[in-house]
Amino acid sequence: MFELWIPISDSADDGREFTYDDQTLWRAGWKEFSMPVKPGKDLVAMYSLLPQSDKGVLVRGTLKGSVNIRCDRCAAFFELPIDATFDAFEQLPDEEYDEEPRIREENGQLQLDLGSVLWEEFAVALPFKPLCSKDCKGICPGCGKDLNTSECECEPEEGDERLAVFRNLKIK
Repeated sequence: MFELWIPISDSADDGREFTYDDQTLWRAGWKEFSMPVKPGKDLVAMYSLLPQSDKGVLVRGTLKGSVNIRCDRCAAFFELPIDATFDAFEQLPDEEYDEEPRIREENGQLQLDLGSVLWEEFAVALPFKPLCSKDCKGICPGCGKDLNTSECECEPEEGDERLAVFRNLKIK
């Protein structure tokens, strides 16, 4: 993953505000994870770093922009707006920590891997099932035609003949 280590030890007690608008982070992540995502409006993160007394940092910010992604029903690309607000607390890991740390101490100075924090916030902002619209009709399972643009010529499936007796069943 794209790493972006920034120093946090020299931040003022009331924090510092930053803007991250380099698109390299996002494109590298899309390529590394083979995500079917194309750039839309530039993704811009505005965040503040608030050092904490217990060797940690509070990261607060917003992530705005858009990506072009495929609809889960009709497979057409559409522009998905990203507008996320986030709060993350990161601290130095203890010896039993299994994952790669996002914060480290190097030469007596605390550093934060901002790349991993921003990537995680982007991944969380993506919907589990992206849809081009709530009314998306998807594609026909028989011929594969996009039902949002036109009707298909397929015959509707009647179902199993053995269950035909239940088609007009009414429950009172």
